[in-house]
Order: sequence, then C-alpha cells, then structure tokens
Amino acid sequence: MATVRGMTDLNTSDNLTSLARQLQQFADARDWGPFHSPKNLASALIVEAGELLEHFQWLTEDQSRQLTPDKKQAVAHEMADVLLYLVQLSTVLDIDLMDAAQAKLLLNAQKYPVDLARGHSRKYDAL
Repeated sequence: MATVRGMTDLNTSDNLTSLARQLQQFADARDWGPFHSPKNLASALIVEAGELLEHFQWLTEDQSRQLTPDKKQAVAHEMADVLLYLVQLSTVLDIDLMDAAQAKLLLNAQKYPVDLARGHSRKYDAL
C-alpha cells in the first residue's frame, strides 16, 4: 500500500487526519472554502469516479488487470482525486471515514455471511 510522503509511521486513521489537514490548508490558501459545499464535493467526487472508470472503458477483464505502467499511473492519479474529494467531503460533514468504514464492514459481514456468499457475486437479498 502506497503512503503519502512523511506519513509512513502513522496508522491509517492518522494518515487520513493528516491528509484532511493538508487538503484544508491547500483549499484555505486558495480561498476555495465557499465552493466546498457537500453537494459540490459529492458532484466532484462522481466526476472523478467517472474519469477513473473511463480508463477501463472498453477493456476486457484481462486487459483491466494488466495495465501498462503509464496507464496504471493515470489510474493512480484518478484514484487519488476520488480519495481527495471523499476526504474533503468527510471533513465538511464531520464524518470519521475510518469509523464509517469499520461499521460498514461489520454490516456487510452480516449481509454477506461467508457460507452463503463465498464464490458468488449475488446481492445479499439474492443469497
């Protein structure tokens, strides 16, 4: 897992907190706060997710798993954009992403019990 430079000794929650602080400083320096409403950040997140998807459009399953180094770097940039907007959105809404992710993992474990979900891609209500 790649780490942000200077943050290798921190745990994931600390990394996200530090990243959120860096993003806030970046936005504050540019006076972008007025534009960072939850609606605008969610919209930007979806746009970036679409740009990420664009890199995989028309690829076969195998091709999507074997990206060239240049393509992989471009995908990494789009993934970073998605992460950055998600972190900004969580900051604006005062949502702890790590807590939310842990809670969602527990919920998913209940919805997708191993004995029913193993080897299937069906939605929980079709298991």
